Amino acid sequence: MRDPPEPTLQDIFAARAHVYRYLTPTPLYRYPGLCDLVGTDIWVKHENHQPGGAFKVRGGLNYVAGLTGRERSAGLFTASTGNHGQSIAYAARAFDTKATIAVPEGSNPGKVAAMRGLGAEVVFHGQDFDTAREWISAEAHRVGGNYVEPTDASLICGVGTYALEILESLPQVETIVVPVGAGSGASGVSIVAKTINPKIEVIAAQSAQAPTMQMSWAAGKAVTAPMTTFAEGVATRVPFENTQRIMRRYLDDFVLVDDSDIRAAVRLLLEHTHNLAEGAGAVSLAAALKLRARLAGRKTVIVLSGGNLSLANLRSILAEERT
Repeated sequence: MRDPPEPTLQDIFAARAHVYRYLTPTPLYRYPGLCDLVGTDIWVKHENHQPGGAFKVRGGLNYVAGLTGRERSAGLFTASTGNHGQSIAYAARAFDTKATIAVPEGSNPGKVAAMRGLGAEVVFHGQDFDTAREWISAEAHRVGGNYVEPTDASLICGVGTYALEILESLPQVETIVVPVGAGSGASGVSIVAKTINPKIEVIAAQSAQAPTMQMSWAAGKAVTAPMTTFAEGVATRVPFENTQRIMRRYLDDFVLVDDSDIRAAVRLLLEHTHNLAEGAGAVSLAAALKLRARLAGRKTVIVLSGGNLSLANLRSILAEERT
């Protein structure tokens, strides 16, 4: 069986009509304090300023806009650790359809409340994202609903619109550092950056405590690995092949950063930008700090993909600074 066609730059341009019907471009700001820390010019792409607090909302809108009326009426089913679920819930409300979202036990309570606030039915199932995903996929098939794969091409195209915004605001960008969970953001960024200007370096980053996507990319084949990270937005245990194919084609590098460095990056972003980053949103700064020597002299954008940090994690991270 042939692999499905990869999203193209043209597909991402087309997605803007659906995304900007409901959203506006997010800011790209340069912070002198971060520039000093990393030792080069650093800009932050603030996807944490989106409704729902994360970049994923772009993808949900593009996905649901492309469904037929019959498909929408069958309802949307998906699994999420929070941000993808909020995206589907937001889009379901915008298009007047129903969303059912499976989340792992112990999920971020703020994200769960946000999904329910948008009108979605939230069902707790299993200990991690992949267990919830397998269950809800079977449930959607059982009832004839529309299962939304977290790395569907339409989602990649929707989230890829933020990469267009980066290049429009800062055409001289030389490096983009982007967090990876399932890989839709890194895939969208890679397609846009490498198609428009192949000289732009795209670096993906993931928690060393959830390394399956990085290990699969490096090995050129699917690799599973233990997942213990606190950063639920990058907490994948099983790789996604369609985003792996895109990343293997386009990425310049894929690095791992320790959870302790991610937590330190949350504090630094709060201090220097006055923005709250969730763990996944701080991964790109943690990676940039790890790659200081490599980034020296390069105009670099780090993607703050989301700001939905739980109060419990925030208290813990701030307490660590005092110890």
